[in-house]
Amino acid sequence: MAKRDYYEVLGVDKGADENKIKKAYRKKAMKYHPDQNPDNKEAEEKFKEAAEAYDVLSDAQKRARYDQMGHRAFEQGGGFGGGAGGMTMEDIMNQFGGMFGGGGGGDFFGGGGARRQPRGERGSNLRIKVSLTLEEIAEGVTKRIKVKRQKQCGTCDGSGAKDSSSVSTCSTCGGAGVVRQVRSTFLGQMATTTTCPNCTGTGKMIKTNCSNCKGEGRVYGEDTIEVNIPAGVEEGQQLSMRGKGNAGRRGGPAGDLLINIEEKPHEFLQRDGQKLIFDLHLNFADAALGTSVEVPTISGRVKIKIPAGTQSGKIFRLRGKGLPALQAYGTGDQLIHVNLWTPKTLTKEETALLEQMRDMENFKPKLEKGDKGFFERMKEYFS
Repeated sequence: MAKRDYYEVLGVDKGADENKIKKAYRKKAMKYHPDQNPDNKEAEEKFKEAAEAYDVLSDAQKRARYDQMGHRAFEQGGGFGGGAGGMTMEDIMNQFGGMFGGGGGGDFFGGGGARRQPRGERGSNLRIKVSLTLEEIAEGVTKRIKVKRQKQCGTCDGSGAKDSSSVSTCSTCGGAGVVRQVRSTFLGQMATTTTCPNCTGTGKMIKTNCSNCKGEGRVYGEDTIEVNIPAGVEEGQQLSMRGKGNAGRRGGPAGDLLINIEEKPHEFLQRDGQKLIFDLHLNFADAALGTSVEVPTISGRVKIKIPAGTQSGKIFRLRGKGLPALQAYGTGDQLIHVNLWTPKTLTKEETALLEQMRDMENFKPKLEKGDKGFFERMKEYFS
């Protein structure tokens, strides 16, 4: 089933500021929270959908990518932090529980629900650049990329401990990973939940560290990651793969891999959005008499007819020979810009022939009514 627009999910317009988005999310989350709708799968899905929308729209960078590319901006990674629907209730509680005055489901309405599961520190995001040819951009491509990053330790499976007997429950938080404080204000008692400072949210204390990772639960290494690049991406756009960044400390969730797109220069073609532009250089005889020429396109060379009397600056259009839109149907066109080539040196015979033509009536410039200048033609073709 197609994803709903994130602004529609939260019931806000595209110009909504941060406060409006936060208020809208709180309202939706409280309406569909599992504590209020026990054993209601539909409500749970709407709760997740609202959290997914808020995750993107509350982050300036993610929101900018979404406004530009829609859901396809995050289709690489799947799940939380990428807006692809793979988030769990634990993800939501860990990420947003605090904005309701609590750190988990139980504090959301002041008591009751599911207990927050302790987790280690989240890993940091990684950024890489991927350079693409216009041919790869036209078709979309899968790249296998070697990425150096922090990976989960294989010796201790990310726990950071030498063995199971080296792990004990944190005495400060009792294994919850968070500490809860209640303080009195003029509005009454207010509860706040914060990450436990003693165990940094893991809920556990380690007596003897793993010899391989020295208690970190992660080691530095290299992975080969497949990155699926959709057709139509542009220079400067960013894709996101959830959970492919640095591993978290002591079993914490991994960060994201952020992929910045770069375009390799093409030998013949220039890009302008979905349009491709080729400069065709003709000699005077071909332009005056007409001819057929082969021109390069993104899918190979094609032959086009040059009518007799073609003027310098003429623009021909090859429909559908441009690039596809990233988040829409249709393909752009290729524009062929005609330039008359003038020889810099002439033989005596060539000079004599041109001298004969110089004063002939047909070789005197005559602008016809309706003829357009270069800027008018370019404005017309690029509009």
